Amino acid sequence: MNTGSFTITCLLIIFAYGLGSISGAISVCRCFSLTDPRKTGSKNPGATNVYRIGGTTPAVLTLAIDSAKGAIPVYLAITLTLPELTQGLIALAAIVGHMYPAYYHFKGGKGVATTLGAGLVLSPTTTIVITICWILVARKVKISSVASITAAVLAPITAYLLDTSYTLVYSILSVMIIFRHKDNISGLLKHHEKRLDKPDL
Repeated sequence: MNTGSFTITCLLIIFAYGLGSISGAISVCRCFSLTDPRKTGSKNPGATNVYRIGGTTPAVLTLAIDSAKGAIPVYLAITLTLPELTQGLIALAAIVGHMYPAYYHFKGGKGVATTLGAGLVLSPTTTIVITICWILVARKVKISSVASITAAVLAPITAYLLDTSYTLVYSILSVMIIFRHKDNISGLLKHHEKRLDKPDL
């Protein structure tokens, strides 16, 4: 990697992290005069909790914003013909920004929506298959965290089978997302996890 490419990579990583740090959930809840998602429901600033708080429209907007945070930096990296590994690092930077945002004391969401956005640009086929798995599991069990954890477990395997060059990136993403769901795993074991069809606040 030459000096110019290295500089561009560093700038894109910083940009991706900064963009990822913007919370779609908090911004949307403020626009719709809804309760702060960090203080009600699951207390997670993500689309699922916004759905519990405000319904479909705010949740869809949150999903769109958080997905765009991952898609935009990766699209720029691909447009600039940066290496695949570099594209993956930039995607990871955006997702880390969502999980550990500089603007909110490094306390963010689970990273699923941002991973979706980044993945659809990075490796569309792999991400679509994983998303279908998420939808099927979510419809079956009605628990978002179970769907997200299942999708995360399947991600490296799917990438290996469909787009080998991104296996390492999806493996890292898988570990990150499962780690961010550690409280949900505890809740599942205690049968305390909230269901999508029972939005108790």
